[in-house]
Amino acid sequence: MSNMHNPPHSGEVLREYLPEGVSIGEVAKRLGVTRQALSALLNGRAGVSAPVALRLEGALGASAEIWLNMQTNHDRWRARKRPPRVQRMSASNGAA
Repeated sequence: MSNMHNPPHSGEVLREYLPEGVSIGEVAKRLGVTRQALSALLNGRAGVSAPVALRLEGALGASAEIWLNMQTNHDRWRARKRPPRVQRMSASNGAA
């Protein structure tokens, strides 16, 4: 699987699915989440969790896996921009 260049945050894509003229508060109510939680997702301050992915699947028809994979791809891309420094382990230095 090839890596995408700057894959979109799931909230960015979710914005495209929302019906025009419906407030964030109304969408949040329909999804069963708080307006603050939905706003954080839409603005990239929070990611899609498994429960939210299931709610989106039920409300919009796009599978939970699509939402979770989208979020994972975005998170992994961001993490690769600032990889953690770790010490490589091998079987000879105690790794099981």
